[in-house]
Amino acid sequence: MRFGARNKIKAKVVSVKKGDVMSLIKFDVDEPVHMASVLTTESVEDLNLGVGDEVELVIKAIHVLPVKKGS
Repeated sequence: MRFGARNKIKAKVVSVKKGDVMSLIKFDVDEPVHMASVLTTESVEDLNLGVGDEVELVIKAIHVLPVKKGS
């Protein structure tokens, strides 16, 4: 899959807090030290995100989009 965003950061999922509609995923990154993303719970489940997963964070405008390797 191709992305329009140019800024990518390698990260590791450190927590997943699921809600009925939205979920909060927190990440460990080298610089800055921590980042977070709010996305739909459906997206979290589609990506099968879990603590310890390594992802790339695609940063565009105010959005941080986690992209799981192999997706």
